[in-house]
Formats: sequence, C-alpha cells, structure tokens
Amino acid sequence: MQADSALPELAAVPWRKPTDARWLRRFGRIWHAWTLLYTVPFVAAAVAMVWLDPLAIPVALAALAHAWIIPELYAFRGASVVRPKVRGQAPGEPVAQGLLGDLLGDEERRLQRDTGLALERGELGVWLIGEGGALLATPRGRRVHCFCVAATDPELPPSDRIAHLLLALRQDEEGFATVANHAFAGAPWRVRRRLPQAMRPALDAARHAVARAPGGARCAATFSSE
Repeated sequence: MQADSALPELAAVPWRKPTDARWLRRFGRIWHAWTLLYTVPFVAAAVAMVWLDPLAIPVALAALAHAWIIPELYAFRGASVVRPKVRGQAPGEPVAQGLLGDLLGDEERRLQRDTGLALERGELGVWLIGEGGALLATPRGRRVHCFCVAATDPELPPSDRIAHLLLALRQDEEGFATVANHAFAGAPWRVRRRLPQAMRPALDAARHAVARAPGGARCAATFSSE
C-alpha cells in the first residue's frame, strides 16, 4: 500500500494493527475458540445432568438452549451492521441511487437495488457494503466477518453512504478494514439466518464469487463524507 493511498481516518486509530489477511485468519480462529469456550460447558453440563439423573432433562434442555442462543445473539449483532438504517424513501435517494449505480457493474447494480448491498471484490475476499456496515466473505467461503462503519454525515441518503464506503474501500482495503469496528466473525450460515430475507441473496452471491476467485478474493468508526 502506498502512503498517498492510505485512508486519512487511520490517523484516528494509530494503536490498531493493519487488518490484513493474516490478521483476519487469526481473529477468526480466536473468535471460534471463544465460541467453543462459552458453548461447550453448557453442552457438557447438559450431558452430565442427563447421565446422572434422567429427571434433569428439562434443565439439560435449558443448558443446550443457552449453548445455541449465545452464538446466535452474536451473529445477530454481526448481521445488524448492514440492516437498513432509514425506513421509507429518504430525500435525495433516487439521485443517490443513480450515482451509486455508476460505480457498479451491471450485475452488482442489480444486486444492490434488489438487496441494498453493494458487492465489491477485493484482495481480502468479497465485500458487501451497506449504509452502516460491511460483510466480508473470506477466501473459500468458510467465514464471514462483519464490520461496523459509517459515513460521518447523518443527513446523507442511504445510497450516498454506501458510495462513500465503497470508494474508501477501493482506495485502501486494508485501511478500511482497520478503521472499521469488528462486530462478528463466524460461519456464513449463522450470519445468513440473521439477515433480512431480502439481503440473503447478496451473501449467497458473495460466497459464490469468493469461491470462484482462487487465492482470495456500537458503531464508532466513521469515514468522512467530504
């Protein structure tokens, strides 16, 4: 990455290490380990209770429910970063939608209009950009990373917010991932279940795109809208 292409927002987070492919793999493994750490004890406790006393089945089922619900809550938090932030038609949205469309290819433009998410192929994988966050399908499609990030101007229509994030991503992909706040990393099926129905085809398209590309393909983080 050349110095003149680095995002200026990086200066606000000098303590963060660059979020490159190696960092993402390590973070994904750590997140997976933490998931096991707080789910396996519930499963083990459920098995032990049934083994010691079959009458404890109701309590064991409650323990299993905890083992299922906790990862689902984290996945919901991750998927929420790309949920629509504005209900109804925002002022200026038709014009902003046209300008965003100019930044996308034909397939990506249709996908964005249908799902609200802009697909962008990068070195780290395939991105889905929403108005207040982004999903990253990593190579081989084994894991989805969820990032919370937004444009600084709250008055921008949704498509303008997506366009600003898309341009920032194209300028400096690693910088974009470094500035954004990491909300979740986990199995694609967990994230997909928690996405709105209309957005799920976008994640399917991202996973399909990353599979075809050998070698990869609370929100505080913001990008200047100027």
